[in-house]
Amino acid sequence: MATAPPSRHAPAAARGVAMAAALGAMVAALESYRGRDRAVRALCYGCQLAGGALSGPQSPAEGLPGSLLALSAQLSSCRTVLRLLDDLAMLSHSRDYGLGPKDEDALVRVLSVLRNVADQLYYPCEHIAWAADSGVICGRSQRWWAASTALWGLSLFLGILRSLRVLVQLRRKLKQQKRAPPSPQSQQKIRAQVKAEVLNIISNLADLSNAVHWMPPGFLWAGRFPLWLVGLLGTISSLIGIYQASGRGSSGAA
Repeated sequence: MATAPPSRHAPAAARGVAMAAALGAMVAALESYRGRDRAVRALCYGCQLAGGALSGPQSPAEGLPGSLLALSAQLSSCRTVLRLLDDLAMLSHSRDYGLGPKDEDALVRVLSVLRNVADQLYYPCEHIAWAADSGVICGRSQRWWAASTALWGLSLFLGILRSLRVLVQLRRKLKQQKRAPPSPQSQQKIRAQVKAEVLNIISNLADLSNAVHWMPPGFLWAGRFPLWLVGLLGTISSLIGIYQASGRGSSGAA
C-alpha cells in the first residue's frame, strides 16, 4: 500500500507553531516585571553601545548617536525609578534565605549572606541619591551614588567568589564520580551547573568592570572607559541574563 507523500505545508506549519510559541514566551516575559527589566536593560546598554561606537571622539554626540545615547539615559532613569519598589522584594529574598541551607557549603552560605546584605543596603543608598537629584530632598547626591555603586560592585565581587567556590565543589564531585560509574542524569546536572556558574562569572565580571568605571575618579580605572565599552560590557551581561532566564542557560541548575 503506497504511503502518502509528506505535506509541503508541514514545515511551514511547524515554523508557524514555533514562531507563535516564541512570541508567546516573549509576551509572557515582557508582562512580568523582571522580564521587562531585562529587556529594558539590554536595550539601554545596546543603545549606549551603538551611540558610543557611532559618535567616536565627538563630544557631545549629535544626530543619531546623540539620540541613541539620550534614549539610553532615559531607559536607565526608568530602571532607577522602578527600583524604588524593589526593597521589599529584596528583603523577602534575604529573609527566605536566612543563613542558608544547612546542607550547603559554609563558605557559599557566608558569601551569599554577605551579598544579600550588600544588595539590601544598595537600594536605600540609590533611592536617596535619586531623591536628591530629583529635588525630592535637599542635599548632594554624589556620595550616595558612590555608596550605591560601591555596594553594587561589592555584591558582584561576592557573587564571583561564590561562583568560583561552587565550581571548585563541582570539580570535586566530578573527580568522585570518576571512581564510580556516574548516571547520565547526574553528569548532565553537573554540566548544567558548571555552565550556569561560568556564565554568572562572565556576567558579574562585565558588570563589575562598569561598576569600577562609575566610581569616583582615582579609583582603579574609574572614568576611563569609552561609552561604547560600557555599552558592550552591559550588553554582554544583559544578554547572559536573558539567556539564563529563558531556561536554556541554566537548565537544571539552581
